[in-house]
Amino acid sequence: MATTLANNTAIKDENVGNPTKRIRVLVTKLGLDGHDRGALVICRALRDAGMEVIYSGLFCTPEQVVKTAIEEDVDVIAMSLLNGAHLTLFPKVSRLLREKNVEDILLVGGGVIPESDKGELEKAGITGNFGPGTSLDEIINHIIKNVKR
Repeated sequence: MATTLANNTAIKDENVGNPTKRIRVLVTKLGLDGHDRGALVICRALRDAGMEVIYSGLFCTPEQVVKTAIEEDVDVIAMSLLNGAHLTLFPKVSRLLREKNVEDILLVGGGVIPESDKGELEKAGITGNFGPGTSLDEIINHIIKNVKR
């Protein structure tokens, strides 16, 4: 199956658009970050790309995110932060997943993340680390190419 993105890039992936194998994504806003416009845009774009999207809402703790991800059997956790707590909260989600022996969930970060912090996040297992202005196609392609199946 092929899905065409906004820039006319075709995605050939058996998981996109196939209701029995749809990629399940938990989009979450961690901590005290109360701005979710970008996360809602991401939710819609992922849904439009054929993924099943669960939105956690605002003010989630890492523990709540991990619990929801496990209960909902997601393939991806897409975390967003605009308040600067990404070096604390994103790695905590990764650590909690490892403590529960969950290794098959792709972790994707986004928000206001300085370039200098991206390496540390990647070492903790958080991929992407997309900032403002990243195209939706880039985020979708990243998830499709990196989801752990």
